[in-house]
Amino acid sequence: MVSFGFYLHFSDAIKNYTNDTDLIDRLWIDIVDHYSEPSRHYHTLKHLEALVNELTEVRENISDWNLVVFAIAYHDIIYNPLKNNNEEKSAEYSAKVLSGFLTVPSMEKCRQMIIATKNHELNNDADINYFTDADLSILGTASNEYQIYSEQIRKEYRYYPAIIYKPGRQKVLKHFLAMNRIYKTDYFFKKYEQQARINLSNELKELFNN
Repeated sequence: MVSFGFYLHFSDAIKNYTNDTDLIDRLWIDIVDHYSEPSRHYHTLKHLEALVNELTEVRENISDWNLVVFAIAYHDIIYNPLKNNNEEKSAEYSAKVLSGFLTVPSMEKCRQMIIATKNHELNNDADINYFTDADLSILGTASNEYQIYSEQIRKEYRYYPAIIYKPGRQKVLKHFLAMNRIYKTDYFFKKYEQQARINLSNELKELFNN
């Protein structure tokens, strides 16, 4: 099963709040249904698996692992390339699902984690910085893996003609390249920053030349 590893993390996290196995199964099936939508090519269950694998490496640095797992599960649960409020809608969805389990402060932190993936800016909360860095880990992967990612993103935005897609994509790439640091934590900065800038610059050149 795709993302079986993430399923184990999610079920372990939610079991800290409920022993209702039927409810846990329903929550998981709901996550699978959303991330398996046929319009998705990158923002899939595989993306959730990648995030949890990245963050497992720095788990000892994260203060609330359960919340991070919940944020992973719900940060892209609403994903419509034709809209620009996916992060807000995903945060609302997570609140609706998790409000029966989490305290108000915990729910607010989970919401902030999800909203933070909109701009990936430096945050005062280290957990949020680790989470948003992991969300951007794909940018610093090997060039062939990054190429697959960029093609998957284009497929998700297939409704837009090139004359609209290219300027929008260029804006996103320039946003990251203009950052003093793409990755806010030292761990992810050392691991991915250099290659991420190479990948982003190469895609930007490709968009200009084609």
